[in-house]
Amino acid sequence: MLSPVCSSNSKEEKMRIIEFNQMNLSPAILGAVQKKGYQTCTPVQSKSIPPLMEYKDLIAKAPTGTGKTLAFGIPIIEHIDTQNEQIQALILAPTRELAIQICTELKDLAKFKQGVRSLCIYGGQSFDRQLMLLKKHPQIIVATPGRLKDHLNRRTIRLTGVQTVVLDEADRMLDMGFYKEVTSILDLMPGRKNLALLSATISRKVMTIGWMYQRDPVEVTVLEDTGNKPDIRQYSLKASESEKTGLLSCIINAEGYKRTLVFCNTKRKVERVSKSLKSKGFAVDCIHGDIKQNIREKVLQTFRKGALDILVATDVAARGIDVEGIDTVFNYDIPEENEYYIHRIGRTGRAKSHGASYTFVSSHADMARLKDIIKYTKSQINQIPAESIAQKLPGKVLGL
Repeated sequence: MLSPVCSSNSKEEKMRIIEFNQMNLSPAILGAVQKKGYQTCTPVQSKSIPPLMEYKDLIAKAPTGTGKTLAFGIPIIEHIDTQNEQIQALILAPTRELAIQICTELKDLAKFKQGVRSLCIYGGQSFDRQLMLLKKHPQIIVATPGRLKDHLNRRTIRLTGVQTVVLDEADRMLDMGFYKEVTSILDLMPGRKNLALLSATISRKVMTIGWMYQRDPVEVTVLEDTGNKPDIRQYSLKASESEKTGLLSCIINAEGYKRTLVFCNTKRKVERVSKSLKSKGFAVDCIHGDIKQNIREKVLQTFRKGALDILVATDVAARGIDVEGIDTVFNYDIPEENEYYIHRIGRTGRAKSHGASYTFVSSHADMARLKDIIKYTKSQINQIPAESIAQKLPGKVLGL
């Protein structure tokens, strides 16, 4: 049976602001959090950190971009026994991009706690290199299920000392077909102290995992509201294929956007759009599934550092890429699935900053898809009128 739901949508909770220095955290963690520029907890953090600090099981449902990584990352770092060389925490993620991002966050959180070692395990990376890094005895493993299973089958990783297990974006992971891998991995850790399931939606498969492997979990539900919903102004523009690149570059220049994500539906389109934008003088690069993983990682790192104006991508980048300071997202192609729209535009407007998204509509089919997206997401997507396009979209016309 689930314990009472911790919901953050009551008036009392909206008015209550909890700071990290009120959470009884160690000086090392507080120093790391302050270095990252955070002072107040998001709702999912204030509701999840206390039970996880007590090794309680947790099911947390919260929208994208609400700070779930810190919600489980802080208790994990606090619990690590730096004198113990066993793996003490395991975090499973559905994609290598998300796994890498989580590992980066954990290393930032452990900056002032010496002796904490974390390692990211995922497919596409050299197995021999992972074996070499495992010899350094990381206490935290962040992994995709498939590659972790490879290590477990080869007995190069042992999970007998794991205390905390986290399934991040659990719905996505199970929907991708990892149910058997996840359950077989959990079966290897009957002695764990707690299991945390974090997700944007709680599907039947997620609830099944909770029923099978959790005991009296604390349930945290954070609803989208004005307090935690990303601040994203959403627009649509009618444009033919030949007009899109010119309009995109015009908007970026007119509005002064510094860091932009552009999503296309195909790998070929990604490369073509990237080449076209580069010819217009932008610092731009692209990622998609056919690009080698090590190259994708280098491109993302360059984008994170601010050395690129624009990153063009397929939906491989829509989940798990948490790059600070993205001020706008373009749907060069309208998303093929409603959820893709949410995950795409959710890359901007994070951490209480402002963001904008633009969706190009070039056919009657696109218009039908847009109407379906609006109905599904309950979003207010404002159409930019033709006269604004004719005036080359100056900022004053858009009112941004």
